[in-house]
Amino acid sequence: MAGRPKTTLEVLPEDWYLDVLDLYKEGASDVEVKALLGELRLDGDYVSNKLFDRWIEDEPIFGETIKKGREKSQAWWERTGRTNLQNKDFNYTGWYMNMKNRFGWKDKNETEVKGDITTRQLIIE
Repeated sequence: MAGRPKTTLEVLPEDWYLDVLDLYKEGASDVEVKALLGELRLDGDYVSNKLFDRWIEDEPIFGETIKKGREKSQAWWERTGRTNLQNKDFNYTGWYMNMKNRFGWKDKNETEVKGDITTRQLIIE
């Protein structure tokens, strides 16, 4: 008994990648992109995590689009933080937590001892 055929990018409109990149340019997450792809699907189905991950692996144009999109999203978030340096009303704690959770930023404490001098610094990676 044969299983259901694999879903391919043919269930998406021809210019799907433009909408995906436009959404990522606004700082969107993969979850938002999956929801958009579900709305774009010609067969009316949704895009599961499993399908999304398989398309990244099996469909080179999809994988490259997601990679570029994620870079655009991160650039949007970094630009938002950079351009709000002088804005005292900007929520830096929320922005920083988002960067840690979404892009893997982490705090790292380093201690260096040279003779009688101890230096500590917080490094954000």
